[in-house]
Order: sequence, then C-alpha cells, then structure tokens
Amino acid sequence: MEYQPLRAPPTAAATASSSLHSHSESLYWRNQFYSPVFLKEFAPVTCIHFVPSSHATDDDPSGSSSRGRFAVTTGTRVQIYSMRTSRVVKTITRFKDVARSAHFRSDARLLVAGEDTGNVQVFDTNSRTILRSFQGHQMPVHVSKFSTDITQVLTASDDRTVRMWDMPEQKETRRFEGHTDYVRAGAISQDNPHVVMSGAYDGTVRLWDLRMSEHDGQAMCMEHGAPVEDVLVYPTGGSGVAVSAGGPMLRVWDIMSGGRCMRAISNHQKTITKLALSVESGAGFTSDEGSGGMRLLSGGLDHLVKVYDPAQDYRVTHTMRYPAPILSLAVSPDESHIAVGMSDGTLCIRKRELKASELESRERRRAALRTGAYEHFATGPTRASAATRADELSVESTRRQRLKRYDQLLKAFRYRDALDASLQQGVPASVTFALIMELIRRSPSGQADGLRRAISGRDDVTLEPILRFLLRHVTNPQYTHLVCDTLNLVIDTYASVLGQSPIIDDLFGRIWAKLGEEMRLQSQLFQVNGALEMLLARSALGAAMT
Repeated sequence: MEYQPLRAPPTAAATASSSLHSHSESLYWRNQFYSPVFLKEFAPVTCIHFVPSSHATDDDPSGSSSRGRFAVTTGTRVQIYSMRTSRVVKTITRFKDVARSAHFRSDARLLVAGEDTGNVQVFDTNSRTILRSFQGHQMPVHVSKFSTDITQVLTASDDRTVRMWDMPEQKETRRFEGHTDYVRAGAISQDNPHVVMSGAYDGTVRLWDLRMSEHDGQAMCMEHGAPVEDVLVYPTGGSGVAVSAGGPMLRVWDIMSGGRCMRAISNHQKTITKLALSVESGAGFTSDEGSGGMRLLSGGLDHLVKVYDPAQDYRVTHTMRYPAPILSLAVSPDESHIAVGMSDGTLCIRKRELKASELESRERRRAALRTGAYEHFATGPTRASAATRADELSVESTRRQRLKRYDQLLKAFRYRDALDASLQQGVPASVTFALIMELIRRSPSGQADGLRRAISGRDDVTLEPILRFLLRHVTNPQYTHLVCDTLNLVIDTYASVLGQSPIIDDLFGRIWAKLGEEMRLQSQLFQVNGALEMLLARSALGAAMT
C-alpha cells in the first residue's frame, strides 16, 4: 500500500459538510427503502440468504426465476421467497430437528443447510430432493455454506470443529480443531477458496488455510474479547480486511498485517448477532441513484440495524429500528432488498426501485469487463481509430506525488526528525498536530508509541521548539486535548531532569502562567453566564406574571 501524506484535522466547516453528507445518506436509506413488508414465520428467523450472484436478476428482471430468490431458515423448515412478490415459492421441510444456516450455491440450483442433529444436507432447489447428506458432526451445525469452489461445502458446529466436505465424493476433506467452545460463525474468502475464517464462543477468530499441514492448518488467531456471533471477509478489493461481531462490539481486522485490530466499534447496546455488506450502493447519495461505495450493516438484540461507512472510519451513517431482537440480516446482490429476521418470527423485507440510469451504469461496467479479452484488443487499426466507445476503459498514468520533508521522514519511521521538520517555520500548525495524532496512533503491541519516541532523548536545545509550539497553542480550543497529552508526555519523560535548564524552566513557567490566565478567564465567563441566566430568568418570570 502506498504511503498516504499527512492531512490536517477537519475544521468546523469540514465537520459541518460531513454532517450534511451523513444526513443525505440517512435520507437515502429512509426514503429509498420505503414501505417495509412484515411477514410472520413459524419460529425465530435465524438465517437469510440471497442467491450469491452480482447478476442475480439479470436474466429475469421480474425476479421470478431461481436467481431472484432468497432462503429463510426458520424452525424446522427453509422457506424460499421470490424477491419480486415477497411470497413463498417453495418450502423445504425434510429436517429431523431445527434447521440452520440455509445457503444457496452461486448458480441457485443447490441449497445446503445444517440442523441440530448434526447432519448437513444438500437439496435440489427445484425438486427439493436430498442430493447429499454429510454426517460427522456430533452437535448442532450453525454454519453451512458453499465455497467459491462449487464442489466444496464449509460447515461449523457446536462440537468445536470446522470442516470442509467434498460433494462428488460425499466425504470430509479437512477438519480444523482449534476452538475450545461452540463455533457459531464462518466465512470463506472470495479471493481464495483455500482461506477460511471462523469465530466461536471462546472469544477467538481463527484463520485457516486448507493448504497448510503445520499448526493443524491454523494460520492466525485473533482475540475478539467476547463470544463471536458472526464473521465477514471483505470481497475482492477489500485489501485483506475482515470483520467480527461479538457482544456489543465490532472488530475490524487487517489480515495482511498479521491479524492486527484496525478498529473496535461499539454502537449497539446489546449483542450484535449478524453482519452484512452493501457493496455497490450506500455512498454519498447526492442524487436519487445510488453511487458506489461499500457499507457495512450490523443487526443486534437491541432491535437496531446500523449502517457504517468504512471510508469514514466506520462512522454510523444511519440506524433502522425493528420491533423485536434481530437474529438475521441480508442485503440482496443488486442492493434492491434488505431482509431482516427477528426472534419472534417476524420477517421484514425492504425494497427500493432500481433507477434506469443505475442499471445502465452497471451494464456498462459489466460490458467493459466482457470486452476486455484478447479479441477486443486485436480488432485492428480500423476499430482503434474509431470514436471512443462507452464500454472501453482507459487507464491514465498518475504522476508520483512529491512528499513534504516531514512526510518523507515519517515514511522512513524517523519520528524525531519528522517532528522537528513539522516545527519549522512555514509549516501550518494543523499539519504539526496531524503529525502528532499520527505518532500517537502508531503504538503497536503496547510498546512505546511514536510520540514518546519522537520526544525522548532530547537536550534543552532540541526540546525548546516543542515547548514553544505548545505555548503558542495551549489555549487553542481546537487542539487542547493534543496539547495536554503532549505536555503530560514531556513532563513524564523529563521529570527527573527538570530544574537543570533555565530555558526549559522559563518555558514551563510561561505555560503555567498562560494556563492560569485561561483558568481565571473561564471563571469570569462562568460568572457572567450565571448573571445573564439570572437576568433572563427574572425577565421571563415578569413576562409570565403580566
């Protein structure tokens, strides 16, 4: 990944603009997905799954074909609904106990589901006949999914195992036994069918590699800190990012960096039970048609579905409230349906109409990919000299961005020199504080963070510019918290040698005096505020009596 130059913290105007963007996106989710349909099932709705194809309704825009359907797992049956009519078109009841985790294969011809007896069955979606039955789990199977290799099936069970099955031979091909409690979540990387992720009630998220023989196939183990209810791996282009949900917490993991926790988010009041991705819609929505931009959705026992924007540090952009605790959540591949299943058996389906311009834009993107073959480029000079076609993609060369001196030093991990460079004359204070924020953020594995490394090991001459900078901005409300954190770190680092340099002692004295003046000013402002409130209250009382 290419180094990203420092950016100044957002100003008040930028914050207002971001708030306006969030409001417009919230309007999108509220207005586009209008008139929710509520249906009553026979038991809690534990799983919802749409046919996993980006062209789910291309062949049949009406949604009546097998590609325009979704499976709902409830009680001892699996209901298959039509996306167009929101009605049941088929019901599969050939289970001996409670059914779990019904998932379609990408061609929509087969469906796999587990049950509480430990059996896993593969059904023909048209005839509903049982084509394969995998017997090996000893306890309820809560995960059953097809791999991107359509002949492989992933399962995970309360018997603490994760298994891969081969459909043609109807036998187990791999077993992973690292978890110490119920395994309730599992996912397969869309980029690599050999990589499997699982989450369990032991509070861990584990990454398995089918090609590994050492460590029982375990490539990575990450501590979520609570029983894991669901895991999700970003699709192609997600830069090796995964998300886990457990308790009221979401954790975002950087798989490419060895399983580092990039972000911990807690916006739910109760346990998060399900995660979903909206891949093509959900961005800035400045117009009526959805534009590109991935969104993460989470549903929980607090009756809420929350929408997060990964590009804005996973800020919540919209919240949807439902009448009961949420157990399942899914978004259709064409981003036209959101289905939510609840503990009281309620199934809620929200729809939006796909605009003609949006459909045309998607078709152009797909046509461009289809024409990117050898024959497309070997069409000769006649075609090449013709006018530019709408379905052709041109890749523009980008010039390498020239980095500032402090960015070059920060990129080279020379933190002390980078801080000195940002304190030079002509560098805006906002950039210096952006550097300080970045140094604070760089604190791997509990070691001394970047700011401590940048401040420590200095004499009075090299420490003086830092204290003069803090003196200038100690009363600036926009950066108060950063100034206080940096001052505390300077005092902790050099407490044993304070009093030995007249220059440093003088600067600390001036900072102390300036803070004293600010405290007195704040005290006077509070007195003025109290006097004004008393006068206004008396004026309001007099007006009320007359």
